[in-house]
Amino acid sequence: MTKHNQKLFALAAIASIGLSASTAFAQDVVVDGQGEIPYLIDNRNTVSRSGSELCWRTGYWTPAAAESAPAGEFPVGCGCDGDIVPKDKCEPAPVAVAAEPVEPVAVEPQRVVGQEKVRLNADFLFDFDQALLKPDGRTALDDVAAQANQLQLEVVIVTGHSDRLGSDVYNQRLSERRAAAVKSYLVTRGIDASRIYTEGKGKAQPVTGTQCASVRARQELIECLQPDRRVDIEIIGTR
Repeated sequence: MTKHNQKLFALAAIASIGLSASTAFAQDVVVDGQGEIPYLIDNRNTVSRSGSELCWRTGYWTPAAAESAPAGEFPVGCGCDGDIVPKDKCEPAPVAVAAEPVEPVAVEPQRVVGQEKVRLNADFLFDFDQALLKPDGRTALDDVAAQANQLQLEVVIVTGHSDRLGSDVYNQRLSERRAAAVKSYLVTRGIDASRIYTEGKGKAQPVTGTQCASVRARQELIECLQPDRRVDIEIIGTR
C-alpha cells in the first residue's frame, strides 16, 4: 500500500477511531510513513490530534501497531499511548561520541497545518429537542464553511452533544441527527462529503458540571443546561 493510500485509508477509518492519551512527548508526532499507520496523520505525516490533544486512532490500530510503527527514533505509540508501549522503547539510546563532525543536512520547510476549532450553541442552530437547522444556524455554518474553504482541507470533524434531560438512547440519537444535519448543510456549501466525519456524544460529555444540580423548575433547568447542548466542529487542513 502506498503512502498516499495509507493516508486515505486513515481518513476513511475515522468512523472506527478511538482516542488515546498523550504522554510527556512533544505534541507533534511525525510518522515515518512505512507499513500500516495506526493513527490519523496529516500530509506532513504528523499525527492529528483532537481538541483535547488526544491522538486519533485508525482501523489499523492495535497495541502491537502502536509499538512497531516508527516515528523517528521511537515507536509512534510513545507519543500517543505511552501507557501501552514499554518504557524502554520510549527512552533514547546512549549517544556515542562521533569520530568526525557530521555535516548539517538541509531540510525542506514544512507547510503550515491549519486547525480551526468552533463551538456552536445547539439552541442557536436548532429549536429545542429538534434537529432541523434554523436560518440563524445556517448563517453561522456559512462562516464555518468559509474557514474550511480557505484551507487545503483534510478533514472536518462534527460532534453533536446534548444535555442530560431524557434517556441515554434518545439523547445519543438526537446528537447524531444534529451532527448529520450540520454535515449535510456544509456539503451544500462546497465541502466534500467524504472529508466530513460526524459523531454524537449524547449527554456523555457535559460542560456544566454540577452548577445546575440545585435547579428544580424545568424551564430554568433547560436554560441552565444550555452549554451542554452544543455542536463542536474541528477543521484540519493545510494553508
